Amino acid sequence: MLMRVRYVVLYVDDAEACRRFWIEQVGMVEKDRKEIGDFSVVQVGFAEQEFAFELVPLGMMADNPYGIDLATPSIALHVDDLESARARLIDRGVTAMEIGEYSGVRSFAFSDPEGRWFAVTS
Repeated sequence: MLMRVRYVVLYVDDAEACRRFWIEQVGMVEKDRKEIGDFSVVQVGFAEQEFAFELVPLGMMADNPYGIDLATPSIALHVDDLESARARLIDRGVTAMEIGEYSGVRSFAFSDPEGRWFAVTS
C-alpha cells in the first residue's frame, strides 16, 4: 500500500488573499477550485509537483461536526485502493471512518492518538 501526501488543508480567514499570496508572491499556481455553497475552496501548489495546499475558508467550517482543530493544518493522503488502505489501517488498530463521497471525491478519515484527523482519497 503506497500512501502519498496529496495536499495539506490550511483553514484561512481570507481565502482569496491567501491564494494571491501563494501564487503572486511564492510562485505557485492554482491547481483546482471547487465552489461549495457560498465558498470557494482553492488548491495551490508548484506546477511541477503533485502536492498542494488547499485553502478552506474558516466560515465554511462553522459547523465543524468532527471538532477539527482549525488552528492545525489537516493532511490529506492519496492511495490507489481506498478499501485496502482502510482495511490495513483498521487491522493495525487505527480508528477509521467509513468510506464516503464528498463533492465527488471518495475518501475516508482516520485519527491519530491525539485526535487529529487525516483524510485519505483515491
